Amino acid sequence: MLKKGTAALLLVLLALLAVLYVGVWTRGSRQHAVPPLQPLAVNADAAAARLGQAVRLQTVSSAEDADLNADEFQRLHALLAQQFPQVHAQLEREAVNGLSLLYTWPGSDPDAAPILLLAHQDVVPVAPGTESDWEQPPYSGAVRDGYIWGRGAWDDKGNLLAQLEAVEMLLVAGWQPERSVYLAYGADEEVGGLRGAALVAELLGQRGVRPAFVIDEGLLVLQGVVPGVRSPTALVGVAEKGYASVRLVVRAQPGHSSMPPPVGSSAIALLSRALTQLEDHPMPARLDGVAGAMFETLAPEMQGLSRLVLSNLWLFGPLVKRQLEASPGTNAALRTTTALAVVQAGNKDNVLPGRAQAIINFRLAPDDSLDDVLEHVRTVVARVVPAEQFALEVLPGAREASAVARTDTPQFDVLSRTIREVFPDAVVAPGLMVAGTDSVHYGAISKHIYKFSPIRASSGDLARFHGTNERLSVAGYADAIRFYHRLIQQLSAAKMAP
Repeated sequence: MLKKGTAALLLVLLALLAVLYVGVWTRGSRQHAVPPLQPLAVNADAAAARLGQAVRLQTVSSAEDADLNADEFQRLHALLAQQFPQVHAQLEREAVNGLSLLYTWPGSDPDAAPILLLAHQDVVPVAPGTESDWEQPPYSGAVRDGYIWGRGAWDDKGNLLAQLEAVEMLLVAGWQPERSVYLAYGADEEVGGLRGAALVAELLGQRGVRPAFVIDEGLLVLQGVVPGVRSPTALVGVAEKGYASVRLVVRAQPGHSSMPPPVGSSAIALLSRALTQLEDHPMPARLDGVAGAMFETLAPEMQGLSRLVLSNLWLFGPLVKRQLEASPGTNAALRTTTALAVVQAGNKDNVLPGRAQAIINFRLAPDDSLDDVLEHVRTVVARVVPAEQFALEVLPGAREASAVARTDTPQFDVLSRTIREVFPDAVVAPGLMVAGTDSVHYGAISKHIYKFSPIRASSGDLARFHGTNERLSVAGYADAIRFYHRLIQQLSAAKMAP
């Protein structure tokens, strides 16, 4: 009997192993086999110097003051007109709500749905007191050691000027697009885009513009960042997380600190328990949707055990999920995240407050709605706080996650092929944009919105976003120009519907 049982177990294990390897070998590469593009001749040093000039202008935006640094934005507009004379001679330029820019390049076929390229002019401020930590002054725009240094070099003046460099080169060469091309550059993306991109999108909608393709800043060509993938990984954002801040207010009997209430019944104690519950019980992580599409695309490009595991998520899904949840970056790609942001209670050390409150920030995954988040908070908090003692309020600025752009379309096909032409060593996969972009405001006029910055980045580079020593390599900037130059040409001739 023992021998028969061992044999049966061995057969089961062999069958399981066979199933696992079928899962591996039946999933071939999804990468386009395209020949590398002969690199476009770009005067990288001259282009870098132009970007450096733009970085010197301190176009910091403000949510409260729409006119903050308006003079710097106006100087940027004048600089762009001087740097790109053909763009400003041949394209129509409109100032929307004063500081945001919209360029229109009419195509030869008025019936073809246009394409729309987005970027933003504004930058986040440099944290006071950190200026001396920069290797180059934060608004110097210095071109040193193969990099353009300064706030906005990468986020997002690099994309903005790379697009204009590409269009200028096409105009100088006498190239004419079949589809109309729009360039839209908001002035307040870093504070939500309501005064810029939202109004540009509304204006285009009123004019009946329905772009067949929209691209904005987003995910990157990551080197050594995605575990198990040896090649650089070009992740294309096909969706963007939503945003909601919820105020949780807990009430209890106020009193004198000399006579505290029973343990755990004060407003502060109840709020503390509620926040601990919310952090310990986040919304569920998922390996389907955008995350699932990313893993399905990357699995065939992996080696060994990584390929085996990701090709068989039906079995290894729980293990993969636990590993991904351990890292903030990958955890954010799997779920709606919970971040305890602000806590307020009490104003005197001998008074027990009758009210304590906190603001919790949620970044909504595409499969979760704002209603789902509120129901989750109510359910979790009610485990430790009586329902009559707490209230929830959604703060202004909340928005649902964006729609998910499809990848089985000519639009994604052109984008993927162009990435592979300009970055031939990279593998392309869909991904989820966990931060905010201006592109969310264009969802009403296009369903083909992609979030991708054609820049190589290592794990060490990622901390430079909104941080110290922001910089963009001169060679990488030249590749970004080549990417937009090729993309505009390819999209213009592609067969695409809005």
